[in-house]
Amino acid sequence: MVFTQGFKHTHTYQQLISYAGLSPKEFTSGKSIRGKVRISKIGGKQLRHTLYMCALNAKATNAGCKELYDRLVGKGKNKKLAIIAVCNKLLKQVFGVVQSGILYQDNFCKKTA
Repeated sequence: MVFTQGFKHTHTYQQLISYAGLSPKEFTSGKSIRGKVRISKIGGKQLRHTLYMCALNAKATNAGCKELYDRLVGKGKNKKLAIIAVCNKLLKQVFGVVQSGILYQDNFCKKTA
């Protein structure tokens, strides 16, 4: 909440992810040169570091984050990429809780009409 100034300038979770510097950035030049997709790192370094440490804890304690991490590593993805995906999931969860005003529930299901 402190790093984002209470979500004052972010209206979507995509903006929040970009603000944290966790959005993907692809390097391409013409048709032949394609680099690896990396995170942009334009956002706040302290927020990104805090989220990374939280993601390491969440992959062990949060069921949704553990499932995401295990699924990505099982597909052969890099472990650091899987941690960044957990960081993004944590940001989405925090943004959802703050925007809706409903406390976090591990087994929350959206009600369909």
